[in-house]
Formats: sequence, C-alpha cells, structure tokens
Amino acid sequence: MAKRNGGGAGVAPTKHGALLAAIVALIVGISAAIYAGAATADGHAGRSALAQGRTPHNSAAPASTGTWVGSWSASPAGAEPGTETVGLAGRSVRNVVHASVGGTSARVTLSNLYGQSALTLTNASIAVAAGSRSAAAGAQSMVRLTFGGATTVVIPAGGQVLSDAVRIVIPQGGDVLVTTYSPTASGPVTYHPHARQISYVADGDLTEDVTGAAYTEQTGFWRYLTALDVLSNESDGTVVAFGDSLTDGITSTDDANRRWTDVLSQRLRTAVGSGQDVPRYSVINQGISGNRILTGGLGRPADNPSGLDRYARDVLSRTNVKVVIIDLGVNDILRNPQLADPDRIVEGLRTLVREAHARGIKVVGATLMPFRGHRGYSGDRDAVRQEVNAEIRSGRVFDAVVDFDRALRDPYDPRRLRSDYDSGDHLHPSDKGYARMAAAFDLDDLKGSAPAEL
Repeated sequence: MAKRNGGGAGVAPTKHGALLAAIVALIVGISAAIYAGAATADGHAGRSALAQGRTPHNSAAPASTGTWVGSWSASPAGAEPGTETVGLAGRSVRNVVHASVGGTSARVTLSNLYGQSALTLTNASIAVAAGSRSAAAGAQSMVRLTFGGATTVVIPAGGQVLSDAVRIVIPQGGDVLVTTYSPTASGPVTYHPHARQISYVADGDLTEDVTGAAYTEQTGFWRYLTALDVLSNESDGTVVAFGDSLTDGITSTDDANRRWTDVLSQRLRTAVGSGQDVPRYSVINQGISGNRILTGGLGRPADNPSGLDRYARDVLSRTNVKVVIIDLGVNDILRNPQLADPDRIVEGLRTLVREAHARGIKVVGATLMPFRGHRGYSGDRDAVRQEVNAEIRSGRVFDAVVDFDRALRDPYDPRRLRSDYDSGDHLHPSDKGYARMAAAFDLDDLKGSAPAEL
C-alpha cells in the first residue's frame, strides 16, 4: 500500500511514473527550445530569434548551427539635408547592400541616431536582389522583418534597433535588399552618403513588392540601415575596416564593389578556397568620408563624429569582431587650420589600439598615403605625415602594419600617388589603386588575437 503524506491521499506507483515522465518531457522540451535559440552577437546561446508576439509572414527562427558575423555595414554619418521636417514619411526606402559573406539567417540594424523625434516603421523586409543595379527581388526570397515578433517598431530619437533573425539564404557576393516604410514624419533621416551603391525609393508602402517596378527614384545614400549580420558556416569572425574616405571608397566605381575592403574580402575567400591557412573572416566597412581621429563635426550628436568618439559604436560593438584595420589620420593633417601635431595623432591611434586590446581584438594599422598635388598639400603637412608613418612603421603603435604608402606612392616622386593608382584628385585612389591597397596585406597578419601587452 502506498504511504500517505500527512493524512492526505496517497499516490499510486503508476501515477508516480506518469507524473515523472511528464516532468522529464517538459524539461527536455524547454531545453530544446533554449538550445534552438539564435546566437547572440558574441556567439553564445541567446533568446529565440523570434520573440513572443505575432508570427510574421514568411519568417522563421534560424537554425542553431553557424556563427553570427557581420556581412555588411555602414556607419551612420549624419542627418540627411532636406529631411529635417518630414523625413521620408509615406515612402518606402529600399537599400541595396553587398554581402561579404553568405549565411542561412539574417538580421539587420536600423538607426535613428540623427532623428529629432521617434521613427515609426510599420513594415520592413529583406530579400536577395534579382540582379545587380536592380530593385527587384529574387524569386521566393522576400521575407518580412519583425522586431520582438511585431512588424511595427518605434525607434526613439538617437536610438537604434536590431531586428529578429529570419531564415533567408544570403549568397556570398550577392546584393541584398532591405526595405523600410514609415507612415509618419520623423524629422532628419540618419544616413550614410557616398555609398557608391545605388539604392531606391518609392511612394507608398511597397516593402514587400518583389517587382521593383515602382522604385523609380534612385539615390546614392544608405538610409536608416547600418548593419547586416548573417548566421554563417563560411566565416568564423569579422574584420572591421575603420577609416575615412579612403576606406569608404569615395572614388571607386558605383555598383562595382571595388573598394579595398571588397577586394580584401575576395582575397580572403579565394585563399580559403585554395586551402591556404588563413582566417575565415568576413570584412565590413566602417569608413566615413572626411573622418578624423581627433575632431568631429558640428551638432549633437555630431555629424561625422571623430574616430575616438565613434569607435565603440562602429567597431567594438559590431558582431563577433576579431580584427580591426585602422586607416585614419590624413584628414587630421589636411583639415587642421594649423599644422597638425604628429604626437597627438599617434596618441589617438594608440588609444584606439588600447580599447581594442581590452576586448581581445587584434589591430592592423595602415601608413598614411601621399597627397602631393592635392589642393591641401604643403611640405610641412607632408612632414607631419612622414613623422606619423615613421612611428607606425616602428612597430610601437599597432600589432601589425599594412604599408599603403609604400604600395601606392610614385617611386620617382614618393610624395605623390603613382599616376595609375590616382583617381585624379591626387588623394583618393582609382579602382586599380584600391585593388593595390588590398593586395598590400599579408593575410597572415589577420591571424591570432590581441597580445596581452603591446
């Protein structure tokens, strides 16, 4: 006979077994749900990719295999002129971005950093482009984006939001369409100029339009969108390129993906494919044209914030960063009304290195390229550049050095770019020059992690 507890009714052995089995089943179910959750930016198990709420059209939680890495990014650089009053109310914004690495799931970051009021987005979508220079989506690739399970999200002024992860096959080297729609005025639009990529705008809510026929307005800006992450089996981490217009690729050919970061990404992929012992990393671009290490622009938040001010946002908080490549300093020399202090520039670079090392991130630094013939050139300014480069080459600043100066300078006049590497303004490279910058890297320098002490 079963024992009674405190005079209460006893429980038969068969009922014990049934109850125990139910408890075990519940525990197993909960554990499986947790395990299947999407990985966080650091690669650890996190909450389910689709939060509680409505299940969106064409959306599903990602598989648990793979690593979250950055596939594309662009730094929010300022408030778009002419959008101060109504923003882009009543219009669909279709950003076109280029995936440096493929994946089986994706999530995006949207920013209202420069907005002066809340940005309400009632619909957003992601799709693989049907082809280059196209606003049309590939067959069966359109997926609705959600935020905490809902299709509507409100991004406060100065804030940003990370979407839920959705299942979508993103091909390496493919163009991706990320479309947003806001029905209400939001004030200044957060944007990245000099995209070198044509994106599109249409009237009305056409976020899930696959034909692209109504997207007749073209733009050279990226709006609201600042990052595309993918769950990838092709990559183990992210390389962030942190710089100015030379990294932004301001003089590269539109829609051709010929910035040095694009070429470096392809070099890595080719090397991995041929069996070379190099890291499987994606490469993302956090260049802002005109950027300086020490000085930002006007406004709150500042347009074109200094490298020191934006570093945590644009490098340290990106997804699964293993290496940062820093190419900054030329604008500190060219845009300073007085003669720049080389010691201050180098100390600014060292500050960036220390902050990266505190996160275990390796730092590769670039020498500053020549600019003789540019309107801002003077012998004194070039002397500052030479002092900064001497300190960079000494090995006392970065973990490794890529010598852009040596790679692109004219051997007969080392203070200027070689003519075929020069876009014509004597400061920014041609497509051939950008390719030479990427070729200057020793891919082995991307191996390893930050030293305990530099």
